[in-house]
Amino acid sequence: MSSYHSPDHQQRQSNAAAAKKAMLEKFRSAAQDPSIAEKQAARLAIAEARAKRMAEREAARRAREEELARLAAIEAERAAQAQREAEELAALIAAEETAKAAALAAEQKAARDARYAARKAAKKIRRRGY
Repeated sequence: MSSYHSPDHQQRQSNAAAAKKAMLEKFRSAAQDPSIAEKQAARLAIAEARAKRMAEREAARRAREEELARLAAIEAERAAQAQREAEELAALIAAEETAKAAALAAEQKAARDARYAARKAAKKIRRRGY
């Protein structure tokens, strides 16, 4: 009975080398294909366009941030001005209240002194018997 003889070592080596050579030739021909160069150029153009759009977006974002910072500074100045005006108004009101309190105290003292003087005068009149 005859048995199946597998290829010998040399045959296997030559088959493997031929397969490697065929794959290498396939990749070389694919590398020299003009459509690959076109695809590469298209990818490069897309990448450049993407970089340009990203730069434009970054510039727009910076411009928005600068505008927001400018508006925030204006708003902060307005708030500070409003705070100063409120403090001045509060100081003016406090001064007026202090002046009113002092005037009221003086008026009350004058009334008290007048009552005291009237009592003294009445006491004198009573003592003298008028």
